[in-house]
Parts: sequence; C-alpha cells; structure tokens
Amino acid sequence: MDITFIDETEKVSSEHIKEVENLLQFAADFLDIPDDAELSVSFMDNEGIRVINRDYRGKDTATDVISFAMEEEGAGEIPIIFDEDEDVVFPRNLGDLMISIERAEEQAVEYGHSFERELGFLAVHGFLHLNGYDHMNEQDEKEMFGLQKEILNAYGLER
Repeated sequence: MDITFIDETEKVSSEHIKEVENLLQFAADFLDIPDDAELSVSFMDNEGIRVINRDYRGKDTATDVISFAMEEEGAGEIPIIFDEDEDVVFPRNLGDLMISIERAEEQAVEYGHSFERELGFLAVHGFLHLNGYDHMNEQDEKEMFGLQKEILNAYGLER
C-alpha cells in the first residue's frame, strides 16, 4: 500500500512515521487490502484539525482523528462510472486520515498509556473508517472496536 505522509506540525519523528506506516501496512494485510491501494496521513495540531472539523463536520472543536473516505459517496455527489469496454485500472484510493498530534499526546496521558500506543490506535481507528467501518450504532461499534483491538493486539501494540 502506498502511504503519503504530511507532517504539518514538523514535530513527528521519522521513527513515529515509520511505526505508523508499518502498523497501517499490517492493518491493510489484516483486511486483505490490495497492494496498490493508496492513502494519505496528515499530522496536524489541534487548531488545524479544529478548522477541518468545523468546516466539514460542523463541529467547532479539536478532535483526535478525522477520516475522509474516497470510496464513500457524499450527499449530492454523482458517482464516477467508466465505460465497461475501457480497460481503466486505477489504484484503490482509500482516502485521507488527519491525526492531531496534540490530542494524541493529551489522550495518551489521559488514558495512561504511551504516545506510540495512542498514535497507533488513532491511525487504525481512522483506517477502519476509510474501509467502511463505523460506530454509529451499538452493533457497528462492537464490530469496529473489536476489529480495532484485534489488529492492535496482533501487531503487538496493546494497552
């Protein structure tokens, strides 16, 4: 899987970026995501993610992770349909993940675990959203959170 990283904070170490990349590659293998899939991961501060949250979700507050799935069709969007006779092959673009490094640091302290564990948790949580998982009702939450825990534990990033 091809992952583009953007560090808007200029504070994320290359080791942390590599660890997130390894974890997301592991999660992609866990979910049988094709090797040619693509996604981007942006590391932001609280103010940057607050603006995104306000403008796109109508919530004027900083959050920990936001996912924009490319395969989700939004309200009023027209699906892109290619002619069946054409051999058009594009890599699967999963979408964009945005993670607040400040919120990850705050939540690591709040939950009593390492920054690395919180960063990994947020990356996997957002990645699952990009792949159609959600927690809008109790059944979906149980499925998503169970899968999230299973991936993190199998990778060795336990609480």
